[in-house]
Amino acid sequence: MPEWVKRFLPFISLIVLCALIPLAEYFVLGQDPKFLTHGNLAAIARQTAVITIMAMGMTMVMVSGGIDLSVGSIIGLSGVVGSMAMVSGAPAAVGFLVCVLIGAASGLINGSAVTLLKIPAFIVTLGGMGIYRGLALYLCDGNAVVGLPQSAGYLAEKNLLGAVPLPLLLVVAIALIVHFMLSSTRLGRYCYAMGSNIEAARYAGIRVSRYQITYYTILGGLAGLAGAIETSRTVTGQPNAGEGYELNVIAAVVIGGGSLSGGQGTVIGTIIGSLIMGVLANGGNLLQISPFIQKIIIGAVIVLAVTFDEFQRRRVESSEA
Repeated sequence: MPEWVKRFLPFISLIVLCALIPLAEYFVLGQDPKFLTHGNLAAIARQTAVITIMAMGMTMVMVSGGIDLSVGSIIGLSGVVGSMAMVSGAPAAVGFLVCVLIGAASGLINGSAVTLLKIPAFIVTLGGMGIYRGLALYLCDGNAVVGLPQSAGYLAEKNLLGAVPLPLLLVVAIALIVHFMLSSTRLGRYCYAMGSNIEAARYAGIRVSRYQITYYTILGGLAGLAGAIETSRTVTGQPNAGEGYELNVIAAVVIGGGSLSGGQGTVIGTIIGSLIMGVLANGGNLLQISPFIQKIIIGAVIVLAVTFDEFQRRRVESSEA
């Protein structure tokens, strides 16, 4: 397969989906298409913002050769602690900042455990998934944190510049920052170098441990921001918030062209991967497809994306041999 086709395949798939869903609404259901209406597109933007924000941080971690299975639990923990801060009298902005700081601290712990204890990231973050979720449940005794100020809903529901959802603007801002870091800074160059060959990176003088910790901390901070958005959306601190999100986040990176083996991945590809999953879920609802069938379809898409990545990797290895 030509390189340009591989690069643009996720984008082409997204365009095809966006064309097929309205056609199916019109010809299969016999109703005027709702998919491309402003209200529905704004809903997709809000629904995918949480996954997309975390997925951009996951892109850095996966490009460097790591993985983090605890991001869903970090959402729950950061949301609970931030909500408790607001209930105690802190302004909503301070509560959201607490969410980000708790997320960054969790990411710092993950990165430090991976690098200092020399334990595989899969095992460290799998344990972290249970620890952070259990801590969130313990802090609020398994109950939602309620009584947040009305201003807590601002982050998720506010529209700016006329009719642009605030979460969408956050996604765009974070995308520009992470893209700049990956493409134009030492942090990004070392990220790809470590993912391609971590031992070669060490011999080249790159302080691998320091940069690995940095990537996990950034991902944790973005997971905390996602927790703030989830808290704002429900105006409560839900200890079970983000359950299962880690798989969607990893899938967004892989569908967008990232590799589980490291060394590959872009911010634009990740955003497209997240949108593909969001469009599939939204289109399934509009077409009245059973949510159980939707899970099967999304699972199949993830398997196909990973299979395609593995096939491409083996082909490259065989050609080099």
